[in-house]
Amino acid sequence: MFALECGDNLRIEGSDAVSVYGSSEWAERGFCSHCGTHLFYRLRGQPFYAVPVGLLEPQADLVFEHQIFIDEKPAHYAFANETENLTGQEVFERFEPPTG
Repeated sequence: MFALECGDNLRIEGSDAVSVYGSSEWAERGFCSHCGTHLFYRLRGQPFYAVPVGLLEPQADLVFEHQIFIDEKPAHYAFANETENLTGQEVFERFEPPTG
């Protein structure tokens, strides 16, 4: 999924039609309760949303800058541009909720 990371300043129109599924201990996924379209991925207790770019108006200034779970990608999956590549472990370390 190509997603735009947008912190917690996401505004959803028609939020009464959004269903949220707790997909793990640390994250939730939002879906349209009418058609099932995936709307967002968010981290619990952190200001982080990832929204599929296909849901947004086209924007020329978006930059593809990193890939996550690179250690789980299919061998045929390759992009031409240079990106930061994070393994699953590196993703969990980066987004782990603060303790204390």
